[in-house]
Parts: sequence; C-alpha cells; structure tokens
Amino acid sequence: MFAPRDPDEYLLDTERRVIRIRRHWACLGWNMFEAIAMIAICVMISYILPPAAWVLQNILWYVAFVVVLWFAYKVIEWWVERLVVTDKRFIMTKGVWTTQVLMMPITKVTDLTYERTFGGRIFGYGTMVVESAGQIQALNRIHYLPNPEEFYDTISELVFGDKQKQAERFSMIKAQRAARGNKRKKAVR
Repeated sequence: MFAPRDPDEYLLDTERRVIRIRRHWACLGWNMFEAIAMIAICVMISYILPPAAWVLQNILWYVAFVVVLWFAYKVIEWWVERLVVTDKRFIMTKGVWTTQVLMMPITKVTDLTYERTFGGRIFGYGTMVVESAGQIQALNRIHYLPNPEEFYDTISELVFGDKQKQAERFSMIKAQRAARGNKRKKAVR
C-alpha cells in the first residue's frame, strides 16, 4: 500500500525488459559526508559544553538524530528509484511520498554518450547523456549509472541495431522461458 509500484508494473504486454537497475550507491556519497560531518560537529560541541548546559546538549543530540533520519530518508529515496529500459522506452520511477514516472521512447534517441570521471572509473559508475530529436526529455542525463559501458552497448544495440535480429532473439527468449515454465509446472504436479 505505501510502497511505490514496481517499475515492471508500468510495462506493456508487448514490451520486453532489457535492463533494470538502480543508480550506483556512490550517489549517496555527498549526503553521507554531510551527515557524518553534522553528527561529528554535534558530538564535539556537546562534549565541549559544560554540564550545566544540559538543555543545549539535548538539543544537539536531537539535531544529530534528525540528521540520521534525513540520511535514512535519502537512502530510502535512492532505494526506490529504478531505471528500466525496454525494447520500446526508458522508464524511471522515483519518489517515496509522491511517485514520479519518467518515460522516453527509444525511437526518440538520436545520440547517446556516457561520461566517466576519475572517481567513476574507480567505483564503477558514469553519467549517460541521452539526446533526443530536438527536445530535452525528462531522462536527458542519468547520473551515477552503474556499469555505463554495458548500458551504452545495450542501448546502442536497441537504438541502432538490427531490429529483425532483436525480434528473433526476443522470440527465442520467450520460447525458452515458456519451456522452463512448463517444466516447472510438470515438476510441481
């Protein structure tokens, strides 16, 4: 009831999911730094204050507790944000209290670029720049994307690859899944 919908629930019956990921955990790096710094400041000030200033010490501990709650909210926000790429579109769902669903058709993609900083090369993330036909879409820049090379290759294949081979591969995958499903049903009986 309170959990956001799974991104797969937005897919059409005719779509096949190609990629389903969440952004790299490194996107929480700055938030984690801020939270640790704020808690450290609160603890240091609390220990410097004389025992007679117990009201101010309590306020500092409550501030530290609010900082922990804020960071937990940021982690939950990161956890529920998902990017799904199908053979027809990009879909990103995000939001804890208000769910946002961002969508861009694959057919609108005209250029695809990924960028990796030094930190991105070390930790394994990058930024994907998806340009569309003369418009700025909701999914123009996707920051902290894990394994951007694989993502780039997969999207390039979807956008610029041979459509007939993709359809054949998709029908073969569907047949394999159906065969596995029938074996499982027979094993259960």
